[in-house]
This record gives sequence, C-alpha cells and structure tokens, in this order.
Amino acid sequence: MQLSGAEILIKCLIEMEVDTVFGYPGGAVLPLYDALYNSSDKITHILTAHEQGASHAADGYARSTGKVGVCIATSGPGATNLVTGIATAQMDSVPMVAITGNVPTTLLGKDSFQEVDITGITMPITKHNYIVKRAQDLAAIVREAFYIAREGRPGPVLIDITKDAMINICEYNEEIPRKIELLSNRLKNENLEVAVEMINNAKKPLCFIGGGAIISNASYKVRDFIELIDSPACVSLMAVGSIRSDSPSYTGLVGMHGSKVSNVCINKCDLLIVIGARFSDRVISNASSFAKNAKIIQIDVDPAEIDKNINTTCHLVGDVNVVLDRLTEKLDPKKHEDWMAEVALYKKRYPIVTNQESQRAYEVIQAINNNLGEKDIVATEVGQHQIWAAQFINHKNPRRFLTSGGLGTMGYGTGAAIGAQMGNRNVRVLNIAGDGCFRMNSNELTTMARYNLPVIVVIMDNHTLGMVRQWQTLFYDKHYSQTTLDTPIDWVKLAEAYGVVGMSLDVDDDPNEVIKKALSLNRPVVIDAQIPIDDKVYPIVAPGSSIKDMIGFIEDNDN
Repeated sequence: MQLSGAEILIKCLIEMEVDTVFGYPGGAVLPLYDALYNSSDKITHILTAHEQGASHAADGYARSTGKVGVCIATSGPGATNLVTGIATAQMDSVPMVAITGNVPTTLLGKDSFQEVDITGITMPITKHNYIVKRAQDLAAIVREAFYIAREGRPGPVLIDITKDAMINICEYNEEIPRKIELLSNRLKNENLEVAVEMINNAKKPLCFIGGGAIISNASYKVRDFIELIDSPACVSLMAVGSIRSDSPSYTGLVGMHGSKVSNVCINKCDLLIVIGARFSDRVISNASSFAKNAKIIQIDVDPAEIDKNINTTCHLVGDVNVVLDRLTEKLDPKKHEDWMAEVALYKKRYPIVTNQESQRAYEVIQAINNNLGEKDIVATEVGQHQIWAAQFINHKNPRRFLTSGGLGTMGYGTGAAIGAQMGNRNVRVLNIAGDGCFRMNSNELTTMARYNLPVIVVIMDNHTLGMVRQWQTLFYDKHYSQTTLDTPIDWVKLAEAYGVVGMSLDVDDDPNEVIKKALSLNRPVVIDAQIPIDDKVYPIVAPGSSIKDMIGFIEDNDN
C-alpha cells in the first residue's frame, strides 16, 4: 500500500491503539493534520491552548490509563513549548511519545523559519529521540518509539519528522505491535536468596514504595507482599495510591514532607525494603543519617538507580511484578506483632496537621475527599496544596493521584486533568491548584470549555506563592521577596469569560456544599477557595537536616 509519510504515521498510531492525541497545528505538521483529518473517526484530537498544555495532557492521560500518551507540535517554538512537559514525564517515568514537525531536509541547519534542533535540545530529557528524514524509515521508527516508551522503566520518546518525510510516498505494511516483556534478565537467584534470608531475620521491617510500583502495574502485588511479611509501609509522592491510605500498614509519605511516623520508622527499622523508588533528595535529605540502623534491599527495574544515592545491602534488578513473584515463592507468612503495635502507637502519637493557627486548608481538602468516589481522579499543581492533597485525601487506588514529583512543574495540573478526563470519561477529575500555579495554565480553561470536559479546578487561593513563602517564613527571616500575589484577579469572572462555571468559596463558607454543587453540574468548574496566607504544610524537614528532625508536628504526650 502506497501512502505518504504522514498517512503512515497515522496508520502506525492506530496500530498502537492510540485513540486520543493532544496538540496544536502549524506549518511543519500540516501534512500530519491533513492525514489526521481523514482518520478523525479513529483518533480524537484535542486542541489545547498551548503546546505545553498538550504535553501535560498526554502525561495525565498516560498516568491515569497506563497507556502511552501522545502529543503533537509544529517545528520551532511549537516544539520547544513541549520541553517542560517532556522533562516532567522523564523525571516521573511516564510513557509518552511527542511528535514534532521540522523544516524540509534541504533546509536543516540553515536557520530556516521555525527551525530548531529539537532532538539536540531534548536529548537529556528523553528516554530516546529521533529525527526522521525519509518516509520509508517512519513506520519502523514509530513502532520502535512506542516500544521504548513502554519497555522497562518507561519514559518519553520524541520523534522529529521533516516536512518532506511527511509528504513523500512509500510502501506501508501493517504490523502487529511488539509485545512488551517484563524485564528480569538481571535478576540473580543468589541475590534473591540473600533477600529472603534478610526478610526472614528482620524484626522490624519497613517497606518504602516508590512510583515504580504504580508504573509497573504492581500495586496490588505490593499490597499482598506487605501483608505477607506483616510490615508497615511508607510511600514517596509518586507512589500515593499504591497502598490504601486507610490500611493499618500505611504510615504516609516519607522524607521532607513525610509523616513523622514514616520518618521515625525509617530510623527505627532494621530492614528497609525499597520497591520502585530512587531515593530522591526530597526523601533522604541528609544521606549520612538515612536509615542508618537498617539493612536495605532495593528492588528496581533500572540498574542505574542501584546504589546511586544510597548504598544498599542487597539489590534485585527487574520488573517489580517479576521480583515480587519470585520473592513470594520463597517466603512464608511473617508476623511482627510487637513492631506493628509500636507503629500503631506512633500513628496515634504523631498526627498530621496543617498548622496550629488555621485548619481551613484541611477543611477544603477534606470536603473534596468527602465528595469524590474511589475511582475519581485528583490532579494537582505543585506547592502546599499538592502536599495537603497527598496527606489528607484518602487514596485507595493507583493511577488516581496525578502530580509532578521529580521536576515539580507548576502549571502541570490543569493539562494533566484534561488528559485524565479524556482517558477516563466515566469518572470525575478534579485539579487542586494554587493561585500561583493557576496563573501559569489558566489558558487551558478554553480547552475544558471547548470540549465541555467536566473537570473541576479548586484554587487554594492564599494570594501568595505558598510553599516559597513558607520557606521564607521558616528559613529566610520572613523576607517575603516577590512571593505575595496581590494583583486583584477575579478568578470567577475569568472562568466565566472562558465559558466555564465560576464559584466562590470564602473562608466562612461550607466547602462541602460548594463541592457538591460543582459535582452536580457535570460541567467544567473553577472554585476560588480562599485560605489564610500563612496556612502551612507540616511536618517539614529543614534543608540538610536528618528526616528525623521535623518541624511542625503535634505529639500527644498522654499516649
């Protein structure tokens, strides 16, 4: 079958069972959009307000569905506008394929109109990237790109296609997509035996779960493993939802914004079993004092993460599903009644609070928690609201909490919520934002309105860059340099200008009533929720301190 390169690209996307793409057209990708027009019955295209919104939408689609997210941009500024979204996906191991157009091959390297070396720019922030200059190479590269995006530790792949490669005609033959195999070739039996012995001998085991548990679709196996060895478990921000937050084993986040319980357990345990986590600086803080009394088993599919930040006693390299299957075959059920009772006491003694002066942030988040179903999805921007959402919402299922962890991208949440809603049309999607973050992506309200996506945006409006102000309060002598957002923006009027429902939630209003009303409308909604300027995220670890030295927890001394 003779087809143009652009038509071949669309055929390959259909091969890969792509049903939704997010993008913004331009001159270099006009052949692709023409081919897409002729296949609109098979692939839905979502026109975002900005290419960065498209990349975050593809990311949110991927995280919430487990499929590969796809975004499209034209050459030059269109391509560079994808960069932050690609880097966000790379840091959090999200499978994404970004497709960009470029000038004709004869014009490459000549500073042509809207020409940029996007493969050079994105090389450090992609799992792999390509520039395609011949139509006959396109099918093989697209198929390989999707395989690479999903295989092993997932990540973003960029395909840059010259305009002549899109226009030229060549032969196309349909293929069945290559099956992804779970990696286990580096998993050594002798290491498994060592790990089994360590687990059998442990008196105070602790499981630390990272985003790899969710990425590999292993959350339920992780839960079974925790129950099998009778261990408490803490999570990184990327692993929220991998364990039910109402489980007796769950101790909460760990690290800089972790619970006091998790951080105490890290320092009390004699065995730390790390599953799909990379020991980021926000988790370990002062590396020399992290889990200093424990032996460490690290389970990860990526050998580059082994002993990178923390030295381990034993490592098991392979897909989490394979490793846990092999481990559980060799383990008998364990009981650690004294240790679990000790952990239960810590959970009672060290509750998580916002701060002693105001509970308004907690009240708003709790209202969200009260009114959403278990399968509904919460996305966040980055800042105090992000941590409150992780702490106080009762997360029961994986892929229901979408947030930028590694890169910490302000402006992520609204695009991610749009992508999640497209991938999960039968659930409600809510984005929790700060007013600082929402300034960066409020243009995507036009996307929500255009497609009548019933996404609810709750702005935790404290008129400041909250997390930065908190640091300035605690560590910079209250020098509030450029963090007060006192521009009189009426978010309700702005929403209405886009054709979106706007609602106000003052500090004395009942947040449950407003959230319920927003959910009942089945329309895109923005809720401007006023909160005090100095509501804080607690606990917190000061930069460079040990995670055992936390600020802002309340201890019940009577227990």
